[in-house]
Amino acid sequence: MATHLLGRSEFGKPENEGNLMTIEEANELLNEWVPNERLRLHMKQVAAVMKAWAIEKENADEKTALKWELAGLLHDADWEKFPDDHCRVIVEELERRNIDPEVIHCIASHGPSYFGVEPNNKMDKMIYAFDELSGFVHAAALIRPTRYDGMDVKSITKKLKTPSFAAQVNRNDITDALSRIDIPLEELIDFVIQHQKNVA
Repeated sequence: MATHLLGRSEFGKPENEGNLMTIEEANELLNEWVPNERLRLHMKQVAAVMKAWAIEKENADEKTALKWELAGLLHDADWEKFPDDHCRVIVEELERRNIDPEVIHCIASHGPSYFGVEPNNKMDKMIYAFDELSGFVHAAALIRPTRYDGMDVKSITKKLKTPSFAAQVNRNDITDALSRIDIPLEELIDFVIQHQKNVA
């Protein structure tokens, strides 16, 4: 299943710890690399959820929260323009820009079965958990007349058990991600609903 193996587990340079892009710079990169508005929205939604989790659940300071947000915002940045080299291109671009290695490793580990990079810390594990769930929740919102308004967790968990709904969402990845964190699925789904519903 590992289709885009990166062939390494170390990313960036230790001396670049703390070097971060601004959100404006990250969005400039997205605008350049990602013409697809739906894909950009997905990354913005994951970024919003990651930032909120860092602040609300991990008591992160401003700079740490920015790390989480940047990882979410850029995790699929090369997916549209460089599909055959997905993750490799954005990783190398961020290394070229001397970005904090934790951000780069987080992006490299957001799909361990694809990239062969294991999630190490909480930030890695949460982007892995949120990536597929975020997309799934949004797919469920799109078929509802009221979109996110009135959406309940139970309806999402029920849809997850229906393989034909949002079939492109990898349920195995969600199960694997959950096995790495001590957080109930229902709590994650509710968090995603609450924190990505107003992202535009």
